[in-house]
Amino acid sequence: MAKNNSAKDEPIEKQLWKAADKLRKNIDAAEYKHIVLGLIFLKYISDAFETHYEKLKQGEGDLVGADPEDRDEYKAENIFFVPPSARWSYLQKRAKLPEIGKDVDSAMDAIERDNASLKDVLPKVFARGNLDPASLGGLIDLISNISLKQGDGKGDFLGKTFEYFLGEFALAEGKKGGQFYTPRSVVDLLVKMLEPYKGRVLDPCCGSGGMFVHSEKFVEQHQGNVNDISIYGQESNQTTWRLAKMNLAIRGIDSSQVRWNNEGSFLNNSHKDLKADYVIANPPFNDSDWSGDLLRKDGRWQYGVPPSGNANYAWIQHFIYHLAPSGQAGFVLAKGSLTSKTSGEGDIRKVLVEARLIDCIVNLPAKLFLNTQIPASLWFVSRNRENLPTGQAGGKFRNRKDKILFIDARNLGYLINRRTRELSEEDVQKITYTYHNWRNPNGNYEDVKGFCNSASVERVRELDYVLTPGRYVGLPDDEDDFDFNERFTTLKSEFEEQLKEEEKLNVLIKQNLAKITLND
Repeated sequence: MAKNNSAKDEPIEKQLWKAADKLRKNIDAAEYKHIVLGLIFLKYISDAFETHYEKLKQGEGDLVGADPEDRDEYKAENIFFVPPSARWSYLQKRAKLPEIGKDVDSAMDAIERDNASLKDVLPKVFARGNLDPASLGGLIDLISNISLKQGDGKGDFLGKTFEYFLGEFALAEGKKGGQFYTPRSVVDLLVKMLEPYKGRVLDPCCGSGGMFVHSEKFVEQHQGNVNDISIYGQESNQTTWRLAKMNLAIRGIDSSQVRWNNEGSFLNNSHKDLKADYVIANPPFNDSDWSGDLLRKDGRWQYGVPPSGNANYAWIQHFIYHLAPSGQAGFVLAKGSLTSKTSGEGDIRKVLVEARLIDCIVNLPAKLFLNTQIPASLWFVSRNRENLPTGQAGGKFRNRKDKILFIDARNLGYLINRRTRELSEEDVQKITYTYHNWRNPNGNYEDVKGFCNSASVERVRELDYVLTPGRYVGLPDDEDDFDFNERFTTLKSEFEEQLKEEEKLNVLIKQNLAKITLND
């Protein structure tokens, strides 16, 4: 399949990345991303500030007599105030000085002092010994070429550059990069299938905020009003949370409800009373360290208590718990969640199916995710499916109340390097078009052998509530369903989880044996 993605249409961003990467030298990508992304963010807020500063200085329109150094003038326009020593023009003049690292760190401190929403967000890593002042000066000169005037003049080009660099750093970091970044094509697919035009959007494991950026982008692309959606997020990794806050700020998105705590969404739910219209998420796959033993009686487990050794079904119920009466959720899970029966997972899945909560399952291609080779799937869950409208299309009566749509997209996508695959725009459109046609009671949906099937709950029941799309869509005549790599990876993951569970049980047995007192 021909490569067709936004990166190929953005040569300037690629040139900037290559130039910035040359200046990295001996610094790890994991550390270097905070240096580069911090500077891009600083350039963005400084450009926005200086643009408004000039308007105030010239007294345009209602700004006659306004003081360009008055912080309230910027706050009223949702613009960050940048003190003199932190302005890009000041730092650029000092870029060749040996103390430029200290200057940038001081600039970050000054901006945080004058903008409460950025407290503890900005990186102060520029005076470290492994960052050569000449390389830092070169980065400042390089980033000086990026301007608010590029793109649509509203910081869009800087926002795209920030997002592009996030993706490139994730690729450079490999497995660790997947902890803060969900591949753009996967986020794009989730958002376009859910179509979050209006309402509250929640991501309780939000990483660097990509789900929110694409949700707002979707609304803008469809001539909607971005003020009609509000975002709520939570992240347990503070470093990743900082990236999210900068990523959202550079897009002009209100991140006041994107929160961080060490405990995470299970132990310390930052939005416990929220009922969202949309939940969009990519939680950690097969997480065994989610404190499940401490939450056996938690009120979120309405469909069954999830196993303490795997958080997959805890995440599903956490998402459903936060859905409004007509809310929808779209999320990524390890493919094993579609078939697993260990520790009661099969029983929970059965209840979810019978409760008519599951709307659609998409089997994803391999190698999409940077941090794992575990095969993945997309789940789409909807509240209130029992009240869905019915219709007639092509002379056929349509009723999806008792149906689940299965899409097998394993053969889609293209390789961007030896180990990483990406969905093309055509792939995203094909999957999205199929789903929307199926959801529309008057749509022209048709089953396609080897790709999609609208299966009845009765059929799912017959197959013992296994949700693997391949069981329902069938196979094209020339295709073999068996995938050794996929099967091996799944079995390996299950075996590793069983070893962890065995280790826990052995410790528990030893503790109980130690409590036994034998009489002489």
